[in-house]
Amino acid sequence: MAVTVKFFAGFREATGKIQDSIEGVNNVTSLLDELVRRFGEKLAERLYSSDTRELRKTVNILVNGRRLDFLQKLNTPLKDEDVVAIFPPVAGG
Repeated sequence: MAVTVKFFAGFREATGKIQDSIEGVNNVTSLLDELVRRFGEKLAERLYSSDTRELRKTVNILVNGRRLDFLQKLNTPLKDEDVVAIFPPVAGG
């Protein structure tokens, strides 16, 4: 099973990639674990609070265009050809 992950802003800087294809993950938690394994502590620092190791509230993750808040949060299942986008808060003016 391959999931496409798109990285934006600081997450793109931390991974050095615009997007990547990840196999062998079944939910968002396992996807994030694999991404940290691949890309290391620089990515982990952007994803997780250093003191609690919980996902930062400023991290936005969408699965097929839908926010995790409206799905099953980190337990959201992933299937072949899903697209996951990871980006910081969006601000405008």
